[in-house]
Amino acid sequence: MQIKLDAHTHTLASGHAYSTILENVQAAAQKGLSLLAITEHAPCMSDAPPMTYFNNYRRLDKVICGVEMLYGVEVDITDFDGNLSMEQRMLDKMDVGIVSFHETICLAGSRAENTRAFLGAMQVPGISIIGHPDDGRIPLDYEALVLEAKRVGVLFEVNNSSLDPSHHRQNAWENYRILLALCERHGAMVVLGSDAHFAPAVGSFDRALALLEEVKFPEELVINTDPEGFKKMLRKRK
Repeated sequence: MQIKLDAHTHTLASGHAYSTILENVQAAAQKGLSLLAITEHAPCMSDAPPMTYFNNYRRLDKVICGVEMLYGVEVDITDFDGNLSMEQRMLDKMDVGIVSFHETICLAGSRAENTRAFLGAMQVPGISIIGHPDDGRIPLDYEALVLEAKRVGVLFEVNNSSLDPSHHRQNAWENYRILLALCERHGAMVVLGSDAHFAPAVGSFDRALALLEEVKFPEELVINTDPEGFKKMLRKRK
């Protein structure tokens, strides 16, 4: 499988990451990627950049070191209705929007409550990826989410960082096996994300690819092989 894009990376602007945009791009170029998304944490996270940072994305080059750039946000769910930590007027300016559940922003609820939160977030224009839907501490009804994601054209992330045994997220391998089986059954697309917080991790998908190989997940449902298809999907979610 030829991976051409990384849809989820952070720079030192996110506070708890350690590399610059240029360092991330250089790592992406070295690994042969043609498309890279910078997706900083939204301002409600304690060490995230302010809203002015996102508003100033327009100053950045669209191609760096031969790599096409997308500038976006990893936005947080703030309640079980699927409300988000970035206003729509600003989300509309982002190239890519990832929605994630971080318990520092919203404590996990019941399986039904957490599922309702993501179902609501999927209706928001500009949200195109469900970030790390793998943490056993945040139970989800995967089939309900897969069916809705397929209907509205949202991608499920397979987060390489979550699959690191040292990561704090729980039961990621087991949960992804369940999720991927449902995605295959219903024809829902996935996207691999490094969730890099340090440049060497950009474009690294060793654990995610091992998982896809283990479950024999269809390559045609992995959008990382098709940058143009990925950008087309993003446009449809606007």
